[in-house]
Amino acid sequence: MYEQISHSLLNEILADLSPELEREDLRHFFTRLGANFYSIYCLFHLLYGDREDMRQQMQNLVERMARQYIHRPEINRKSDLEREKNHNWFLSQQWVGMALYSDGFAENLPDLRTRVPYFQELGVNILHLMPMLKCPKSKSDGGYAVSDFREIESRLGTMADLESLIEELRKREILIVLDVVVNHTSDEHEWASRARQGDKRYQDYYYIFENREVPDMFEETMPEIFPETSPGNFTWDEEMGKWVMTVFNDYQWDLNYSNPEVFIEMLDIILFWANQGADIIRLDAVAFLWKKIGSTCQNEREAHLILQLLKDCCQVSAPGVLFIAEAIVAPVEIIKYFGEDAVIAKECEIAYNATYMALLWDAVATKNAKLLNQGLKSLPDKLDRATWLNYIRCHDDIGLGFDDQDIFAVGYQPKLHRQFLIDFFTGAYEDSPARGLPFGRNNKTGDARISGSLASLVGLESALEAGDSERIHHAENLILLLHSLILSFGGIPLIYYGDEIGTINDTRYLEDESKANDTRWAHRPKIDWEKAEKRKQPNTVECRLFSGLKKMISVRKEIPAFADFNNRELLTVANPHLFVFSRFNYNHGSVLVVANFDSSPQHLNLDELNMGGLSRHGVIMDLYSGESPALFKNQLIIPPLHFYWLTDNHRNA
Repeated sequence: MYEQISHSLLNEILADLSPELEREDLRHFFTRLGANFYSIYCLFHLLYGDREDMRQQMQNLVERMARQYIHRPEINRKSDLEREKNHNWFLSQQWVGMALYSDGFAENLPDLRTRVPYFQELGVNILHLMPMLKCPKSKSDGGYAVSDFREIESRLGTMADLESLIEELRKREILIVLDVVVNHTSDEHEWASRARQGDKRYQDYYYIFENREVPDMFEETMPEIFPETSPGNFTWDEEMGKWVMTVFNDYQWDLNYSNPEVFIEMLDIILFWANQGADIIRLDAVAFLWKKIGSTCQNEREAHLILQLLKDCCQVSAPGVLFIAEAIVAPVEIIKYFGEDAVIAKECEIAYNATYMALLWDAVATKNAKLLNQGLKSLPDKLDRATWLNYIRCHDDIGLGFDDQDIFAVGYQPKLHRQFLIDFFTGAYEDSPARGLPFGRNNKTGDARISGSLASLVGLESALEAGDSERIHHAENLILLLHSLILSFGGIPLIYYGDEIGTINDTRYLEDESKANDTRWAHRPKIDWEKAEKRKQPNTVECRLFSGLKKMISVRKEIPAFADFNNRELLTVANPHLFVFSRFNYNHGSVLVVANFDSSPQHLNLDELNMGGLSRHGVIMDLYSGESPALFKNQLIIPPLHFYWLTDNHRNA
C-alpha cells in the first residue's frame, strides 16, 4: 500500500543509512521493507509518535533490522525464500514437537547432540529447548530471569555447541524453538546494573519510581502472580533507593516498552537468535508487555501493537521465523495473540492452547467431558493462517482458569469445583490416585494451581507404588488417551520430555535451597536413561508408552484431515463420558475422534452423528489400531480410557 508520509520518511531513512550498509546486497531486505514499512510506520507512530526523537528512533530501528539481515546466514535466507513460497508449511499434520530442558534431558548441549536420534525414533521433528541463557544461579526462575540475552549458561555449553546441535538437527529435518523472555530481565542484567548506578538512560528501560505513590496506584488493580513467594508487584532496591516493578519475582525487573529503545533492543535480540538458527521463537509472558494505571496490566491493546510491530519487523529481516505467544489467559483474550486480521496471523502464528489443556485435566478428574465440551464452545475460531500448540504438560503449573459461566452451565459451582480439582490432583480427595502438588496458593482467595508430572497426576506413580497391575494399565491408557487428543485436535502437538516413558515427579528439587519452595521443579526432571532404555524391553511401562506414542505419531502424519485448516467440528452426544469431534479433508474424507474418559466401557449411538464420513453400512476402521471396533446395532463400544480415530474412507488408511 502506497502512503505518502510513511514512504517519504522511508526515503529519508534510506538516504541516511550508515555507509557500511550501503555496500551490502540488500535487495530482498529493501523489497520486504518497502512492503511492510507502512504498517511498521503506523504501529511505531501509535506507540511512540508523541516523542520528539521518533524520527531518530525509526532510523535506529531500520539500521538494526538491516544489520541483522546482513548477518543472516545464507542457509537461513534460503529457508526464508522457501517458506515465503509455501506460507502454510507449519499447518501440516507432519509436525510434532517436544519441549525439554537441555540439562534435564541430557547433561548439556554436547550430550544433547548425541541423543538427537531419540527424537527421530519417536517421530518428533520440532524441538523446543527451554531457556538456556545466562541467569543467576540461585535466582533463575527456571531460566526466565535472564542476565545476558546473548550468552548461554556455561554449565550447558557454548554458542559453538548450540551451532553444532542445530546443524545436527537440520540434517535430520528437525526444527528448533528457542525462547526470548520479552517482558523482563534479571536484576543482574547489565541494564539493571547500570540503572542501579544511576544511569538515567537505563533507568528508563524499567518502571522505576522514587516513592510508593505510583506503585500504590498500580497495585489497586494488578493481580499477584506468585502470592506465596513474591507478593505485590514492586520491589524496593536498596542500592538504587527506588521502587522497581517486579510482576513475577523480586529479582525480575519488568521492561518498559513505552521506551522505543527497549523495543529496538528486544527486536535486535529476537533477530540475533533467528540468525543463530531458530526456526521458531517463543515469546515469553507477552500478555504483560504494556503497563497502565487502573488496569490489570495484562492484555492491553498496546501489548498487541508491540507484537504486531515485532512481527512486521521480523518479516523484513527473517521472514521464515515463526512466533509462539506464551499467553496463558482466558479464551476470549488468547485468540487475540494471533492478531485480529481476518486470515493472516499479524502477531504470532502459534499460541499455547492453555484452555484445551486445562479442560482435558478437568475431564480426567471428573471422568466426563461435560466441561470440556462446554468450555471449547467458548474458544473462538482461530485465524486460517495460525495454529494452536496443544499440550498436556509443560514446564509450568496447571491453572484452572475456566470461565465461571461455563462451570455453571454444566451444573457445578465454580469455587467448589476448582477446590475439588485441587484436592483431586494433590491427592487430598478420597480415592484419588493423583500425586500432584499445590503451587501458587493464595491464602487470601483460597486459589491454587497444580504441579506434577503427567504420570504422577494420572495415577501411574501411585499404581507403581502399590504394584497394582490393573491401575498401572489404566494410567497407561489415560496417558495415551490424552496424547491422542493433542495429536488429533488440530494444531502442533507438543510432548513434554519424560512423558513418553512415564516419568514420575522428581523430588530431588527439595535438596536445592533455591528450588525447594517452587513445586514446579517436581515436573522438570532429570531423565533416567536406564529407565529410558526400558522402552526397548517388551512388557515394561516404558515400552508400552513409548511404542504406543511412536505409533500414534506415525499414524497422525499419514492423516491429511489432521492438518490444521479450521477443519474440526465438535459433536454433541448424549453420553457425558465421551468427547467426540470430527476432522475433515475434502480430498481425503473425514475422521471421527472418540475418547472415553470413564474407567468403564461406554457406548455411542452413531445415529446421533450427522456425519457423511461414517456411513451406517460401511466398514468402520480405527486408523490407530488398524482394526474395526466393536459395534452392535450401530452402537459403538468404547473400552475404558480408550480412544478411536475412525473412518470408513480407505483413502485415510
